[in-house]
Amino acid sequence: MGFVGWYRPFLVPETASAATDLDLISFLKAIPDARMRRGVRIPAWYLLLVAVLGILSGCESLRDLERFARRHHGVLTEALGLELRRPPSDSAFRYFFLQVDVAALCAAIRDWTIAQIPGGAADLDQLVCDGKTLRGSIETTPAGGSAFIAQVTLYSAALGVAISQACYATGANHERAVLKQLLGELDLEGVLIQADALHTQKPFFNSSPSRGPTSS
Repeated sequence: MGFVGWYRPFLVPETASAATDLDLISFLKAIPDARMRRGVRIPAWYLLLVAVLGILSGCESLRDLERFARRHHGVLTEALGLELRRPPSDSAFRYFFLQVDVAALCAAIRDWTIAQIPGGAADLDQLVCDGKTLRGSIETTPAGGSAFIAQVTLYSAALGVAISQACYATGANHERAVLKQLLGELDLEGVLIQADALHTQKPFFNSSPSRGPTSS
């Protein structure tokens, strides 16, 4: 399958009603644009869409995203009905990413993912919590320890997708608190949550803001 074929699910579906409820662009457009309006030439949702498609295609840097955007500029703008004189540069991505609302972006991706499930979150019966250190983020502290950026993910093994995720910096937050935050954002009545021994402390269960999950 060529590029045009595999990116189609992220763009506008066959019907207008489906586009309103399911396509990724509708969710990306709901994310506030923090840039100053003056001089903005490329819509925020388009930058985010190109970033998503680029990362799925193996882009690992801003320069990779620039090359990806340039390579697919014609087919993307034609498919989306946009008139952009030139594709976004690496500096355009850098300026935008410094201002994007990361929490709003994560929420949009989460909501879009859940929207693809026929029964929504109600059809989930089990989620797995997984915490990972982001590659290249480990730094040595003055005390001789290590500080790093970690990501907590709620993953559905049955569907093979990550339902929700969030990042945190050690010293500023903890995996237990981040998991509680993720659980509190979803309606998980009756859903089995699998997590490691780190999350088996009584205070975690007694004070969790999540709406009725069971855990193991």
